[in-house]
Amino acid sequence: MTSPHRAVARAVTPSPTVALVTLGCARNDVDSEELAGRLKADGFTLIDDPAGADAVLVNTCGFVEAAKKDSIDTLLAAADLKASHRPSAVVAVGCLAERYGAELAAELPEADAVLGFDDYPDIAARLRRIVAGERPIAHQPGDRRRLLPISPVARPHAGIVVPGHGVQPPDLPDGVAPAAGPRPLRHRLGAEPMAPLKLASGCDRRCSFCAIPSFRGSFVSRPPGDVLAEAEWLAANGVGELFLVSENTTSYGKDLGDLRLLEGLLPRLAAVEAIGRVRLSYLQPAEMRPSLVDAMASIPEVAAYFDLSFQHASGAVLRRMRRFGDGDGFLDLIGSIRSATPTAGIRSNVIVGFPGETAADLDALCDFLIAARLDTVGVFGYSAEDGTEAARLAGQLHAAEIRERVERVSRLVEELTAQRAEDRIGDDVLVLIERVGRDGAMEGRAECQGPEVDGSTRLDWAAGGDRNSSSAPADQPVVGDFVPARVVSSVGVDLVAEPAVAVGAAGSRLSGA
Repeated sequence: MTSPHRAVARAVTPSPTVALVTLGCARNDVDSEELAGRLKADGFTLIDDPAGADAVLVNTCGFVEAAKKDSIDTLLAAADLKASHRPSAVVAVGCLAERYGAELAAELPEADAVLGFDDYPDIAARLRRIVAGERPIAHQPGDRRRLLPISPVARPHAGIVVPGHGVQPPDLPDGVAPAAGPRPLRHRLGAEPMAPLKLASGCDRRCSFCAIPSFRGSFVSRPPGDVLAEAEWLAANGVGELFLVSENTTSYGKDLGDLRLLEGLLPRLAAVEAIGRVRLSYLQPAEMRPSLVDAMASIPEVAAYFDLSFQHASGAVLRRMRRFGDGDGFLDLIGSIRSATPTAGIRSNVIVGFPGETAADLDALCDFLIAARLDTVGVFGYSAEDGTEAARLAGQLHAAEIRERVERVSRLVEELTAQRAEDRIGDDVLVLIERVGRDGAMEGRAECQGPEVDGSTRLDWAAGGDRNSSSAPADQPVVGDFVPARVVSSVGVDLVAEPAVAVGAAGSRLSGA
């Protein structure tokens, strides 16, 4: 039997430094901030520069091949820094580490440790030992769906580790958690006015192309009290927009005995002081319900933004994907959303080149995209993922054919989304300011634009407000302000807007006269 670790005597300072590098989705961002909270609570000093740290923790992504490669490249780059004697340790955590465990450790000896999700509660102690020279055996991955009861309502008290759901012990340093009530375990790693807030983890669906449930586990909702407490803490730490994330947001509450729990939670989140916008992500089309559409359309602080994972429009392809619906049904759903809130932003992702996809299937997808008039579409070429049903299906397409189909759909999407942005000229929008350049140029996002992937809005402040006032610069908005504006032009998917009124107090939700 292999020894559990190899000891190499090294001195560990009372307050070792650690840099966290996060890859992948917004859910990983939340997990990194949980890890940061645990490390800070145990005396670690968090720094930004891996080259100056005692340890580098790389929160990896294991979703598709490109993400896996990016994660491995990042780990290798961090390991290269050890030649200068800093850092002492490079540690892989996150989805790639959880999914492959010992296999990743064997193929990547440059990483000093590969830790799984079950290591998160004890991350500080484990990292101290690694910095001191111990080399723990990488965990053996398994199907995390088997850790929870099949019945969702039996899961809340199962006691398994779910990243991003941690609750803090009472004796923690300032700046890590609220002073009272449920204490979410989190430390912010940035100062952006938007922050992801995890509603749930895992997924009960069995899409044939997706491996995520096997390493993220079955669906588990966070209790509403924990979500609200974390929202209040984020608001107190400079956040104006909450971005609700999970693998399947429309399932929230099913394991807590209430399939409409989200509809009741949204107004409570919207009422949190200093929160100007609540945005939902990853809505499963097959689980959308009129009551959720109504809630999203009727609560002013909830963004009329629908992130709908269609994946395709051909009924035949969707069946092979083990998903529900077809192009006509999706258009009906889009129509009901736009009836409730005409200016809604709607985005989606599609997979092109799925096994057995015919030319007619691809035409059906293109026809749907033309009719749907979506604001943003992510186009992904199919890749066979380890352990998935789709990897064993007949009709696998050649890589060159998949690339050609991706290029065709991407060209169409680029044209369609630019047209959709142009259609918004004349619309009134509320822009969250996220960047202000040295020249005063301002950039942010309107309600119809999600973080990072949906384009942005440039605010032409010189075109609005009191342009002739000598005090105009002091009246300009700052990062975190919500500014009412009108769209005057577009560039691709990006919007250009003029402010409706001069800005008031910093950080406020601004309204027209």
